[in-house]
Amino acid sequence: MGQGESGQPDVTDALRVMVVDDHPMWREGVARDLTEGGMRVVATAADGREALARFPAARPQVLVLDLQIPEPRGVEVTARVVALDPAVRVLILSASGEQQDVLDAVKAGATGYLVKSASRAELLDAVRRVALGDTVFTPGLAGLVLGEYRRLSDTPAAAGDDDTPRLTDRETEVLRLVAKGLSYKQIAERLVLSHRTVQNHVQNTLRKLQLHNRVQLVRYAIEQGLDDESPGRAPGS
Repeated sequence: MGQGESGQPDVTDALRVMVVDDHPMWREGVARDLTEGGMRVVATAADGREALARFPAARPQVLVLDLQIPEPRGVEVTARVVALDPAVRVLILSASGEQQDVLDAVKAGATGYLVKSASRAELLDAVRRVALGDTVFTPGLAGLVLGEYRRLSDTPAAAGDDDTPRLTDRETEVLRLVAKGLSYKQIAERLVLSHRTVQNHVQNTLRKLQLHNRVQLVRYAIEQGLDDESPGRAPGS
């Protein structure tokens, strides 16, 4: 699947997806659902070692990954594939909805987390949205991730730091809505912009802040207090 000028996937092509799960029936079922949904399953794997061995040649855009796989576990696989290819999106599909599992996965670089009770339609929608840069969580899990980031954000970056990247007013506005958990589509509707324009603002912000994905961007925004209702200060102002 190609990429547009913004570096985002060209949605007119088939998404390249890799599926990792140690249960054969589940792995095959997910792969079948994705294929029937118009995506291209470029590889499957039954454990962490096999996943890491196949990942470089498969070059998936989205990795659908179970956490509880034979060593190395899903969290370590997530961290290692993101290090290999920062552009890859990792969607965790796990039986566990435990807070610590979710937080560990997100900290490792996962951009989405669904529990296995999700429907086929929810899975397909999550893969497509993650590929476009959205963060996607099973309802109820996004709140605990944001709550944890707020807890960790006791010392925001000091105002007036000469090294603080300077964002435009529009980039700051988009960043504030990202921090509130809005999807790119919702942000576009709120600001009366095109979906592509929102993506471009996010990509520019990621580059300026030297971040790799939307999860890191949300954490930065919360550290800056941009998830509050009050306007706050623009980063670098």
